Amino acid sequence: MYDMKALYEAESVADAIRLRLEHPEAQIIAGGSDVLVQMREGKRAGRELISIYGIDAMRGVSLDEEENLRIGSLTSFSHITRDPLIRRYCNVLGEAVDQVGSPQIRNIGTIGGNTCNGVTSADSASTLHAYEAIVELTGSRGVRRVPIHDFYIKAGVVDIRPDEIQTAILIPKASYENTFGHYIKYGMRNAMEIATLGCSVNVRLSADRQIIERCRIAYGVAGPVPMRCPGAEAAANGQRPTQELAERFARAIIDDINPRDSWRASKAFRQHIAVEMARRALTRAVELAGGELA
Repeated sequence: MYDMKALYEAESVADAIRLRLEHPEAQIIAGGSDVLVQMREGKRAGRELISIYGIDAMRGVSLDEEENLRIGSLTSFSHITRDPLIRRYCNVLGEAVDQVGSPQIRNIGTIGGNTCNGVTSADSASTLHAYEAIVELTGSRGVRRVPIHDFYIKAGVVDIRPDEIQTAILIPKASYENTFGHYIKYGMRNAMEIATLGCSVNVRLSADRQIIERCRIAYGVAGPVPMRCPGAEAAANGQRPTQELAERFARAIIDDINPRDSWRASKAFRQHIAVEMARRALTRAVELAGGELA
């Protein structure tokens, strides 16, 4: 049994916004893979819930008029992994969310829920940061778009106003075009595991595959929120992809990240594996882009 005060089912985005305004203390629920578990644990007992799961307009992957990848917030992890547009333009995101939980969780869990939780360990978060994703929020005053870096405010807190719901996540064409990425998740188990650390790297090479024209790297669980590593990116941009560069790039991330000690891993251990993950992810991203480290 779930101890809830009331459940309201939104029929449209406009209806969901109306319900949010009428029930400001209510919790939004999509797939329920997080909220319902928390209710069973008593953490959200007696709450009102607003279900947006029936809003089909918030599902699916498409290209908008500017050729940005648009991912509806109710799109499940399984659909993202299998979607042909994701496979063609941002396959690393499909690979990342395919590491969430179990097949049952991936079938019900949504990209919107994964980001709106605001947790740094979300498997989608580092890749979305590395691809400079934009969060679309729809409210009573219209549509607001927020860079994902600004969407995460602090651990467990995101920038959603009381009259808004997240309706989509966009990956700009400028971020995915001719870009190839790799995601590495470190955990104590191979499945059903929350990340001890997650690392996502993507690169764009020159036409002759001799220069890294653009490099992005982001981590989850390397700080209170997912984060980019500007120092490491600067070390790689405009450089030839060599073993020496990969080493310099990997070492540079130490000045960018700020992991903490926890029962899962110490700060020193997270720093140690972060360096190795950066090196491996960059190497694989260059290979996927058709290059190799000299």
